[in-house]
Amino acid sequence: MTECNQASFTFHPLGRREVVGRFDGGRITTDGGGLLLREAERVTGIIRRFADCFTDYRDPERIEHTVEQLVAQRVYGLALGYEDLNDHDDLRHDPLLAVLVGKEDPLGRDRHRYEDRGKALAGKSTLNRLELTPVRANAASRYKKIALDRRSVQRLFTDVFLQSHDRPPRRIVLDLDATDDPIHGHQSGRFFHGYYMNYCYLPLYIFCGEHLLCARLRPSNIDASTGSVKELTRIVRRIRRRWPRVQIVIRGDSGFCREQIMAWCEANKVDYVLGLAKNDRLIKEIEKELQQAKRECEDTGHAARVFGDFHYQTLDSWSQSRRVIGKAEHLPKGSNPRFVVTSLSTDEFDAKSLYEDEYCARGDMENRIKEQQLCLFADRTSAATMRANEVRLWFSSIAYTLMVALRRLGLKDTDLAKARCDTIRLKLLKIGARIRVTVRKVWVSFAESCPYQAIFKQVYDQLVRLRPVPLRC
Repeated sequence: MTECNQASFTFHPLGRREVVGRFDGGRITTDGGGLLLREAERVTGIIRRFADCFTDYRDPERIEHTVEQLVAQRVYGLALGYEDLNDHDDLRHDPLLAVLVGKEDPLGRDRHRYEDRGKALAGKSTLNRLELTPVRANAASRYKKIALDRRSVQRLFTDVFLQSHDRPPRRIVLDLDATDDPIHGHQSGRFFHGYYMNYCYLPLYIFCGEHLLCARLRPSNIDASTGSVKELTRIVRRIRRRWPRVQIVIRGDSGFCREQIMAWCEANKVDYVLGLAKNDRLIKEIEKELQQAKRECEDTGHAARVFGDFHYQTLDSWSQSRRVIGKAEHLPKGSNPRFVVTSLSTDEFDAKSLYEDEYCARGDMENRIKEQQLCLFADRTSAATMRANEVRLWFSSIAYTLMVALRRLGLKDTDLAKARCDTIRLKLLKIGARIRVTVRKVWVSFAESCPYQAIFKQVYDQLVRLRPVPLRC
């Protein structure tokens, strides 16, 4: 247990009563609600399948922590708010986290080395092998021997998405976006980005709704769309193998409006809705609409929108003419034209609904990226190499995928059905609990004053009724 120089803490009194605090409550955890995450893992097998992406070259006779246990410890730690490996040197004492990981001896009394007894879980120096093992590691390697198969991880995200549907959807939209991941050291792949005005990585994300399909770490000295066709090819092929008739639409901002992407979509029967950077030729196409919007704005004093629908082709970069929607908007501060290029026909969407309902909905993806970066620490890329930092990104992505599964399966029809990951953590996972381990049971006594007991019970009831999904598509 943690030793403190100060045995007790005397706080401001309550009337005539002294208020004294001590770290002597016994085995108490702050993460009692993490058991709900364990039930979500039982149903989905997300952590187990992520662990299968690793190859363990360690000597089996010297292993105390399996790869699945190490992976689970890291993922559960991120989901519960512990962003750094250093945190696990203290967390290794927590019997509740040991229960989540699957340690049969959650008190660590049977550890091989005397100095490890009482610490059921791995410390930071063991966990970092998951990140720092080089690509060509094998059984002859000296220290880092837990190798990760990159392709298996990429397939996993798509497989989890496919298995989350009971029946094939009629239509899906894949959102693409790039964002900055600021770095403050001298990591490999470090470049200055003029738009974001800092040194950063430029990860590529692909989402379908709240489901993460791709998280790829990239240096920032590239175009935002670099590698998109490769990732789309892989994802679309895997989706169509399972759902051959589904309509697939990709959506992105003007950073993804590239001839290579649009031509690939047209060749593979994939529709697209992409932002288009404005220029003088485009603005001239909606000159009448802009004048109409200006008159309406001047008459009403409020912003006015008029939409134009026309075909357009660049002078040399596009291979053919394509449908473009122009939003002629005038604000009290001035004109604000915007453009979108699409393969969708007028029979499917008129100009207004395509822009406002279809294209603008991509803004929700930015919330998902923020959720992963701010709530699940996807921006903790402080390792020296890009490979290690990409593994950290994937750990965060798996933690996000597990939290989404908890939200989708356990929190449906509750007040937290659309809550962010950090809100779920605060209200359902961060519950104080006393742990007692006996020969036959592990007793977890939750705090009686927890204000979300009713929702906790509802989530538990919904999860325990579910059967585990098959481990493979």
